[in-house]
Amino acid sequence: MNDHGSGISEMKATRRAFMKMGALSVCALPTHAISQEKPKTSEEMTPLDYGLSFICHSSPRNSVRFWIESRTRLFDDNTGTWTDFYQCGACKSENTFAERDLFMKDNYDFTPIFGNGDVLVFRRPAHVHATYRTIKKATEMWGEPSLKLKEGGRVEDLISWDAIARATHDAIPLVSQTEITNADTKLRAIIECPIKTMNIHPEKKQYQVDTGPIAFPDLTKRNDPLIDAFSLAFIAFNAPNFADFVVEQLTTITEDNGASHQLYHYSNPFSLPARNRLFAVHGA
Repeated sequence: MNDHGSGISEMKATRRAFMKMGALSVCALPTHAISQEKPKTSEEMTPLDYGLSFICHSSPRNSVRFWIESRTRLFDDNTGTWTDFYQCGACKSENTFAERDLFMKDNYDFTPIFGNGDVLVFRRPAHVHATYRTIKKATEMWGEPSLKLKEGGRVEDLISWDAIARATHDAIPLVSQTEITNADTKLRAIIECPIKTMNIHPEKKQYQVDTGPIAFPDLTKRNDPLIDAFSLAFIAFNAPNFADFVVEQLTTITEDNGASHQLYHYSNPFSLPARNRLFAVHGA
C-alpha cells in the first residue's frame, strides 16, 4: 500500500437513526466510526456479511477500497455509548500506479484499523521499526471514505452442537462474536469476525474456532485516542464462556547459537472470560 492519506470523519447517531438507514445495507456513509447509544448486549449486533463489506475512499490520487476483515464494537458502560472499529485486510507496501517494480524493495505488511475518526496502521517490515504502529486522523489518508456494510441476509444463531456441525459441513459462512469486559474500567467490547478455520470433532461433538487477525482492544485502561487500545491478534475458543488470544507484539527470538534478536510476532497466548456466540450467515 502506498501511504497516501485519507480517512473517515466521526459521526454520532442514535440507534434509531442508524436503523433507518436499512437493515441489510449501509452504503456511502460519510463517516466510518459511528459512536452510538445502546445496544448494550450482543443480541442487537447483527453480524456483517464479510464477503460484501468494504471501506471505499475518494482521493483522486488513489481511491483505494479496503475489505473489512473484522469489526470490534467498544462500549463505554459509564456513558452508555459505543464506537465501531474496522480492521481491514492486509496488503503489501507498493509503488502504486508505477510503470514497473510495483512492490517496494524494502517491503512490509500494511494493515489498517479505522475508528472514531482515526486510522491505526500497522507496518511490519522484516526488522523492528519505529513506524510499526502509527495513528493519524483518518481524513489525512486516502480522501473522504464511504463505509459500505452489508448485514447477513438471514442470520442463524447456532446454539447447539448439531447446528454448528451442520453449518460447518454445509459450507455456510460462519461469524463469531466474542464479548469481553473489564469491570474496573467499565469498558466492554464485542469482537466480531468471519471464522476462517473451524475445527470439528464428530466423535466427541466438539468444535474449535481459530481465526484472525482481529482488532483486539486492551480494556485495562482508557486510551486517548480510543483507537490506541487496539492490537492485531488471533482468537480461538471451543466453549461459550472463554476465549484465548495471541497478540502480535515485539518478541525476542533466540537462535541455536545463542544470538538473540527481536521481531514482531504473534506470541504469549492468554485466556479471558468471554461470552462467545456463533452465527451462520446466509445470503439474501
